[in-house]
Amino acid sequence: MPQNDSAGPSPSPERLSSLLLELGTEEIPARFLPPALTLLRTATESLFVERLIGFSEIKTYATPRRLTALVKGIPRMQQGSVREVFGPSKKVAFDASGNPTKAATGFARSQGVEVTELVVRTTDKGEYVAAVIRQEGVEVRSLLPDVLKKMVLSLSFPKSMRWGNGNLRFVRPLRWILALLDSETIPFEIDGIRSANITKGHRFLSPGSFTIREIPSYVHLLENNYVIVDQVQRRKVIETGIDALAATVGGKVPGDEGLLETVTHLVEYPVPVLCEFPAEYLRLPWELLITVMKGHQKYFAVEGEAGTLRNYFVVVSNTKDENAETIRKGAERVIKARFEDARFYYEEDISRRLETRIEDLKRVTFHDRLGSLHEKTERIVRTASFLAGKLAPEKKGDIERAAWLSKTDLLTGVVGEFPELQGLMGRYYALHDGERKEVAEALREQYLPSYSGDRLPESDEGAILSLADKMDTIVSFFAIGLMPTGSEDPFALRRQALGVIAILIEKGYPVALGEIVRKLSEGMGETRQALASEVLAFFMQRIEPLFSSQGYEPDIVLSVIHLLESVPLGEILARIHAVRNFGSAAEYTSFLMAMKRINNIVPETELPSLNNDLLSEPQEKALCGEMMNIRPVVRELLRGKKYYDVLKLTSALSPFINSFFDKVLVMDKKEEVKLNRLSLLREIWSLVSPVADLSKLKETR
Repeated sequence: MPQNDSAGPSPSPERLSSLLLELGTEEIPARFLPPALTLLRTATESLFVERLIGFSEIKTYATPRRLTALVKGIPRMQQGSVREVFGPSKKVAFDASGNPTKAATGFARSQGVEVTELVVRTTDKGEYVAAVIRQEGVEVRSLLPDVLKKMVLSLSFPKSMRWGNGNLRFVRPLRWILALLDSETIPFEIDGIRSANITKGHRFLSPGSFTIREIPSYVHLLENNYVIVDQVQRRKVIETGIDALAATVGGKVPGDEGLLETVTHLVEYPVPVLCEFPAEYLRLPWELLITVMKGHQKYFAVEGEAGTLRNYFVVVSNTKDENAETIRKGAERVIKARFEDARFYYEEDISRRLETRIEDLKRVTFHDRLGSLHEKTERIVRTASFLAGKLAPEKKGDIERAAWLSKTDLLTGVVGEFPELQGLMGRYYALHDGERKEVAEALREQYLPSYSGDRLPESDEGAILSLADKMDTIVSFFAIGLMPTGSEDPFALRRQALGVIAILIEKGYPVALGEIVRKLSEGMGETRQALASEVLAFFMQRIEPLFSSQGYEPDIVLSVIHLLESVPLGEILARIHAVRNFGSAAEYTSFLMAMKRINNIVPETELPSLNNDLLSEPQEKALCGEMMNIRPVVRELLRGKKYYDVLKLTSALSPFINSFFDKVLVMDKKEEVKLNRLSLLREIWSLVSPVADLSKLKETR
């Protein structure tokens, strides 16, 4: 009978090689390159692992005209493989004398092995025979043409194109392929383009082709031809250059990771150039000027030491230093024209008060099933007024005024041209109109937070206006059935919900989400309750993973989150902390098990009020007496929001609960006795249920 096999000797070390793949293209949009770098690395690693090709390091580079993968530490031979294919059971494969049956010989033949080579393996279902298939590795060189072709074809982009008469779809037309294993070209072809050891330099500064004879010279030769292929190095050149230029005029470039990354992927040979614009434009809002420079031209603004904007900017050119003067003149001419447009829009906007635009909102559709922006504004005003009355009654007037003006700047010229300045321009226009500072700041803060991790509104006026706007958007779209599904969320309702959650927790507002949702659902007729339930479930789906991601145990979150409808979010978090702290108490496990015994037997149906006269057994009388003693104290602790103390105090009932279950038959034959005992247990459960549903918790922490 065959025996279990053993592993053979390890292969001896081999000389390691490097692989270089460069895809030369027409200019790729800057926003596509960061994810392309990740995708190229992932595809390379995945294919090498799949083909059992060893490697020590993968580097990926990108410029507007090329995507490059450099793989180091590649052995000459592919790794060998050993796999086991299971066949019939041992009982079927061998007779009583241990001789192979037709089943065994047939299986061995199908796997290309001798029947004597079969081994026996023990599985969950018993002993089975298996064929051990060993496959020797081949030269890596022979595998690479197919691997590299699949690597290229596996790359996907948000948008792709087909060009000429070819069939290949790629982010931009593919012009050349460089593929080397050390100094040897790896031959393959994609859509008529054959790989070679040839690349190209900068499109304008060194447009000719040149040969890469060995991989170590690749980066250096490209730099000699005005291409810095390593995006990390290009970024460093840009950072160092713009900071040095700004320092020459006593300024600095404010940090902007997004702009820096974009510019890094816009150029192959970065040369920063300091430029200047007329100081008269500094009378415009500085955010407007920066948006014009950044959004349209990808220029870096320059600030003074006090953080005020200076009339300088830095443009990163894609040419030689000797062309700096030409670049400067062109950039200054362009930015002056852009600033003139911005000034025109701004001066037109401030010539008309914001309040006169409220009526114009009737002519702008918010959504074809939800009416105009004016109708949305009216809903925001109602919600903001309701919230202000509960949370900041002394600020209600300013909040209502801000709510009426909240969407008016969407009709202005500047916001029409630069939508990212919504709210911010509203603040400038409101201050120009003479509105109170609190109203103006609320217009700016209404859109905060606009993304995860963004700062929150600081003022109550801004926070309440933001809550009103976001909650109206969520409830309104849910009301017409346009809620998020799967990965689709065209109206960013998930982001809006996270903003609401963040504000309510940060501000500690004493209002429950359920109360807000019910207020916004008024007038929905028979669907009002269903709508409120759907919206609250949507928030619950956001809060559970949010709290869990912040380190709170999922079972603790689950034990408290059901209170979302009636308990403010800040108090939800306080309960989570209380349950977490109680988890380390000595009495935690025994109390939890006792309360779970109660939860397992008490029905969800309505029960009669507890009747002390029906209590007959000593254990139920003792339990009821202890419960009555601590109940007023528990209620006082709940009013004081001392949730840990509630758990600590009620845990003293554990021995009485266990004694009750051990000595008293709850399901008595007399219906009134049974129901009364169940009522007693429900009374005990109700002491703790305002803090948490203990049935959801793990018994050990």
